[in-house]
Amino acid sequence: MKFQRKKLSDTTLLQLYEALLFPRLIEEKMLVLLRQNKISKWFSGIGQEAISVGITQALNKDEYILPMHRNLGVFTGRTIPFAKLFAQWQGTASGFTKGRDRSFHFGSNEHHIVGMISHLGPQNGVADGVALASVLNKEKKVTVVFNGDGGTSQGDFHEAVNVAAVWNLPVIFVIENNGYGLSTPSSEQFKCKQFIDKAIGYGIEGVQVDGNNVLEVYTTVQQLAEKMRDKPQPILLECITFRMRGHEEASGTKYVPKKLMDEWAKKDPLTNYEDFLLNEKLLDQKQIDSIRKKLKKEIETGLAEAFQETLPIPDTELELNDAYAPFNQTAIAPSSSAESEKRFIDAISDGLRQSMERYNNLVLMGQDIADYGGVFKITEGFVEKFGKDRVRNTPLCESAIIGTGLGLSIKGMKAMVEMQFADFVTEGFNQIVNNLAKAHWRWGQSADVVVRMPTGAGTAAGPFHSQSNEAWFFHTPGLKIVYPSNPYDAKGLLCAALEDPNPYLYFEHKLLYRSIKDTIPDDYYTVEIGKANLVREGIDLSIITYGMGVHWATEILDTLPNVKADVLDLRTLLPWDKEAVLKTVKKTHRVLVLHEDTLTGGIGAEIAAWISEHAFQYLDAPVIREASLDTAIPFASTLEQNFLPKGRLKNRVESLLKF
Repeated sequence: MKFQRKKLSDTTLLQLYEALLFPRLIEEKMLVLLRQNKISKWFSGIGQEAISVGITQALNKDEYILPMHRNLGVFTGRTIPFAKLFAQWQGTASGFTKGRDRSFHFGSNEHHIVGMISHLGPQNGVADGVALASVLNKEKKVTVVFNGDGGTSQGDFHEAVNVAAVWNLPVIFVIENNGYGLSTPSSEQFKCKQFIDKAIGYGIEGVQVDGNNVLEVYTTVQQLAEKMRDKPQPILLECITFRMRGHEEASGTKYVPKKLMDEWAKKDPLTNYEDFLLNEKLLDQKQIDSIRKKLKKEIETGLAEAFQETLPIPDTELELNDAYAPFNQTAIAPSSSAESEKRFIDAISDGLRQSMERYNNLVLMGQDIADYGGVFKITEGFVEKFGKDRVRNTPLCESAIIGTGLGLSIKGMKAMVEMQFADFVTEGFNQIVNNLAKAHWRWGQSADVVVRMPTGAGTAAGPFHSQSNEAWFFHTPGLKIVYPSNPYDAKGLLCAALEDPNPYLYFEHKLLYRSIKDTIPDDYYTVEIGKANLVREGIDLSIITYGMGVHWATEILDTLPNVKADVLDLRTLLPWDKEAVLKTVKKTHRVLVLHEDTLTGGIGAEIAAWISEHAFQYLDAPVIREASLDTAIPFASTLEQNFLPKGRLKNRVESLLKF
């Protein structure tokens, strides 16, 4: 291994040595503790430290790094106290996640680090968002995100690199090419011989370095970062290295040929660099012993402090409250009495436009939303008013773009992501339920992202453009879900969602876009989240519903003049208004829960169960549900109408009244 010091000072060379040694000593101690059964699991980066250390030391302290399991040198390089790191690994209360997550699954804005989740790939989209915020704020910073060679096979990696390429984002996509994805060798992971060849396909630069040579890594990243700060562009950085331990210690390395292990043992990044410094007369054995003693003392002191802690004492209220970022909404009334007639679609556009005026850190992202104005024309004219920096056309990369939204939020910005159709959200499902929804609960990071979801049937668009998929997300703590049924709520709920720093899914029924209109305030206003709206009153029964169900219910009741019913529009599905539901049950004693989504496992099932548990004594009949058939949505209009619940609603109302 050849080390070229170039113009690096003696001080820098020695700092790199200490930065390289510290994570190695920690790892050696962790392996001892693992054998003593004092820790439960460990992902070792022994033999790969030069990558984490070289990159971290080459960056400015305020530039974000998104590391993975084997990048301990990133965390030690950002001077995170070892006691706090160890508390995180042990799951004690003083760790970054308060015992809720393990390992390096955390972030720290103080140290400009955003940790991974176990899915190996979503961090790349988040890196895009961090970098985008830097570009928009003219900060001249780079962002670095780590990947294993196996993880690059995931769609999240491809999406994020493509977005960064198209948008010229200053992201260094690091690939630690260590020969294996757990036990699967590279030959069974990908066909290419080297990852820098892939850069060509994205139209970006690819750079390959010896990942075990800390000076090569350090100087290369220094040069790349300096160039990228002045001229933002992504770089694919392939670091050739080898994993000398198991994927995690329990898995071992029996699948690796001994000859290969012996070859790479000779390329150890620490011992080789230490020998170089000895030959350069910058170190002697006495200095080495002194540095080791100092670092080991720091480790032992941190361990002694962390071992004094016990596991967290459960606090149910705290656990529930931490699922969401703190936010106390005060509903905002319009500043004047000015009103005008607006269609449902106009109300959404109006709320979006006024929110863009109110929040200059709000960025809109989606396919075709810029000059074209979106497939439904909701953002038509927005580019002329707000510019392409804030109204951004995206590649077909739903996962990367939702991740970008989280990255923007990490940098204190707001994001709106438009799904062209709600059906397409499956491509970004993981980012929503595992990244956005859990960010605050895991490490106190708000996810200030609203995902707009054009939803619903009635347009003969078939099974992939008509689904009602709100129940997919209703089960996920940390998300908020709204679903307006009228222009007033459409504007007010959207403005409220964009105001709140928590992640929202905003469902907007496509059939309502141009079919209904109402006179609503011209000024900015918000509707209270979590409060249902009683749109019709009666004493015979209660129909609890939302979205298109509100219109079906009122239309059917108009054909039954002798039936007087409460129609309760939930408006907010998560959290939903239990108080309003209980009030209407107590009043009418008969309940029908109606929604467009399919019956089994729908939101109506939860509401019906809650009523049975909490309001059974007020019921004069069983709670009944009406919903769409338990099939996919058919294309032909006759089949679609049979699928939807509207045609069965009248009979259900009449049968409930007869019970």
